[in-house]
Amino acid sequence: MLQKIYKTGNCLVVSLPKEKIQALGLQEGSEVSVIVDEELGQIILEPLRPQITDGNIEFARELNDFIAEYGSALEALEK
Repeated sequence: MLQKIYKTGNCLVVSLPKEKIQALGLQEGSEVSVIVDEELGQIILEPLRPQITDGNIEFARELNDFIAEYGSALEALEK
């Protein structure tokens, strides 16, 4: 993919095609890590993903249990 660097305000930017951004699960406002490897002459963008903690895993399990138990009632209320 060939892209050009252009100026906007006081910054130089590179635009990325919407399809490529969406394929990575990113959107406007998503945070990425920018790594500059001067030795190799590369710029690497890495999507920042939320850290998965034991608390997050337990919450996800509880949420799944709740949906399994009350999902049909919630869907009935939605109508």
